[in-house]
Amino acid sequence: MRVILAEDSTLLREGLARLLAEEGHEVVAAVGDGGALVSAVAAHRPDVVVADVRMPPTNTDEGLRAALEIRRCWPAVGVLVLSQYVEKRYAVDLLTGPSDGVGYLLKDRVVRVDEFLDALHRVGSGGAAFDPEVVRQLLSRTTREIGALTPREREVLSAMAEGCTNATIAARLHVSLSAVEKHVASVFDKLGLSGVDGYSRRVLAVLRYLGS
Repeated sequence: MRVILAEDSTLLREGLARLLAEEGHEVVAAVGDGGALVSAVAAHRPDVVVADVRMPPTNTDEGLRAALEIRRCWPAVGVLVLSQYVEKRYAVDLLTGPSDGVGYLLKDRVVRVDEFLDALHRVGSGGAAFDPEVVRQLLSRTTREIGALTPREREVLSAMAEGCTNATIAARLHVSLSAVEKHVASVFDKLGLSGVDGYSRRVLAVLRYLGS
């Protein structure tokens, strides 16, 4: 895949660039601020962008605003956001948009190379990848609605929100695929979500509901 990196830490930026190159990806640009990120996407049209939420000049939300602009202007470009902490408002703003190809990982997850590369592949392929801790904290915002779910349905919903397919959920929970499909149907029924087709679209629908 063709990747653009946006990270103000030179050490982390160069480390990620080296890792991705070793894995056969092409890093077409590596920048240190949000404005440069948007310009790089306009010039190179990559498959996926990996961007820190907080970058210069204010180190608040430049990376997030750049990511949102990229999703508006170039919806085919996947966006994988990295953040030091779970920032719920930012997660909701980013993940409730209409496009597929989005992810939100805590930076601690990057050191788990296999997980980071899997998330990058999913986002670059038009799927979704959400850090389990981000999902946990988003789920905690809807105690009343989530309280209607059984413990197993909560497990399935959490895995769905991470971006897992039904087959992956079945393997993780050691149950049959048909059992997962029944749990998924029950989850959507209890949360008032219906007519959601497609793996990534259903994840975004869940997160849109959680952010409402």
